[in-house]
Amino acid sequence: MRAVHKETHLIERIGWLRAAVLGANDGLISTSSLIVGVGAAATAQHEVLVAGVAGLVAGAMSMAAGEYVSVSSQADTEAADMARERQELATQPEAELAELAAIYEQRGVQPDLARQVAEQMMAKDAFAAHARDELGLASHVLARPVQAAFTSAATFASGAAVPLIVALLSPAGTVVWSVSLACLIGLAALGAVGARAGGASVFKPTLRVVFWGAVAMATTAVIGMLIGKAV
Repeated sequence: MRAVHKETHLIERIGWLRAAVLGANDGLISTSSLIVGVGAAATAQHEVLVAGVAGLVAGAMSMAAGEYVSVSSQADTEAADMARERQELATQPEAELAELAAIYEQRGVQPDLARQVAEQMMAKDAFAAHARDELGLASHVLARPVQAAFTSAATFASGAAVPLIVALLSPAGTVVWSVSLACLIGLAALGAVGARAGGASVFKPTLRVVFWGAVAMATTAVIGMLIGKAV
């Protein structure tokens, strides 16, 4: 009996991984930046916390809504393309067969063999063959709006909770520096975890997210100080 060689490809994680990493990074960076900016304006600590909580709630809802709307648009486009493909298969089967054979030829298969492969693939499941090889739509890349929305909201809230907890536990006068340091450490961890989960190298993604997080917090800190002095 021939042994079955089973493979698990990381591309299958792309749907939820993108939303999860984006949500956690956004929650951590935006809430940390908000707290640092408000704290730099020499505002009372309880006001900083109120601003942070408001940022967490508003950000999580915004992420969920934004992901749902954008991914729903993608899903609508995919559904329209698949409906058109079903109609073409029903009304122009020979043209669709030739189209599939041409795709295999472009990939390096000899014309006669490409025709045979296309016939066999369409005999088994014509729509699945065209969805995969013509439209590039496989089960692991199809848009899932609800999954993306929930993942983004949950991970945003998780990321935003870190600077809030640090701000709550920090002594008066140290909130800005404590939250900044915690944010950079959290971003480094998220960058490493996201890169590892996606099968990429760790160094560049980690450095990239830490750099832009530092830029965001520095910018809001400067603005906060300027506003605090003006007011």
